[in-house]
Amino acid sequence: MDFKKFKAATVQTSPVFLNVEKTIDKAISFIKEASQNGAQLIAFPEVFIAGYPYWNWIMTPVQGSKWYEQLYKNSVAVSDESMKPLFQAAKDNNIHIVIGINERGDSYGEIYNTNLIIDNNGTLIGKHRKLVPTWAEKLTWTSGDGSSLKVYNTEIGPIGTLACGENTNTLARFTLLSQGELIHIANYISLPVAPPDYNMAEAIKIRAAAHSFEGKLFTIVSCSTISQEIKDALREDVPNVDELLTRKNSAFSGFIGPNGAIIGEALIDDEGMVYADIDLEKCIQPKQMHDILGHYNRFDIFDLRVNIAPTRKITFIDNHEEFNKK
Repeated sequence: MDFKKFKAATVQTSPVFLNVEKTIDKAISFIKEASQNGAQLIAFPEVFIAGYPYWNWIMTPVQGSKWYEQLYKNSVAVSDESMKPLFQAAKDNNIHIVIGINERGDSYGEIYNTNLIIDNNGTLIGKHRKLVPTWAEKLTWTSGDGSSLKVYNTEIGPIGTLACGENTNTLARFTLLSQGELIHIANYISLPVAPPDYNMAEAIKIRAAAHSFEGKLFTIVSCSTISQEIKDALREDVPNVDELLTRKNSAFSGFIGPNGAIIGEALIDDEGMVYADIDLEKCIQPKQMHDILGHYNRFDIFDLRVNIAPTRKITFIDNHEEFNKK
């Protein structure tokens, strides 16, 4: 096996709120900069295209309903014309992209929290739909299924991804590790409305370190920020929005190595992009001590079964056709 060495970039910033085209333009500007600085992989925040439903946390469900409608109108399908520049940017800049979107479902009441995995040829090689929306997010997103719990082989190595809180799901993480994941993208949103004693930045770092240490792999974290534009948009419905959506230690972005330690510079709350050199060979030696996918486990005792079948909403049966066959 060829263990690659490459430079990676991760972004901590806000989208252009509920504006798909302008958010994609913003993403492309980061992609170009990262590529010019030698990065072969760039990670973007959760639902970066084109915004997080903060109204679920600071409004009643009735108040927030009109915002759900706006979000649906600004959700995307991967086949949309508006998405093509993003795929082209991956190809033009020879860079792999993992980015969060609000993915429009088949039903007009259905949005998925989805991470896209795009290779350096501009090909969408995979997408992961968040398995369980967290807490107030259940007012917005539909749950994904096991069909998207996959690891994707790329020119730089095997990539897997989970969104925000599902990085605490031990079984989901183990499912990715069992498929040979060596590069994990964990993307998040800034959440100032967490309980007073909850340090969001620290919680993100702990989750990333746990996955890296347990699996002996690299975790790349990308977290969004809350712009003044987002707060101003919600102000008419929530006059004290600044108080509710402003808090230190709400966002963390950076890199965690196979030993669970931070690599290079990390961003806490500040907007920007940081880089790290990734050497996948460093994933080998730590496994001699703890390889939970091999010698450091007891598969005669533990048996994890994962349903990877896509959810089917309806099955059409032509009884007349069956009768004729008989």
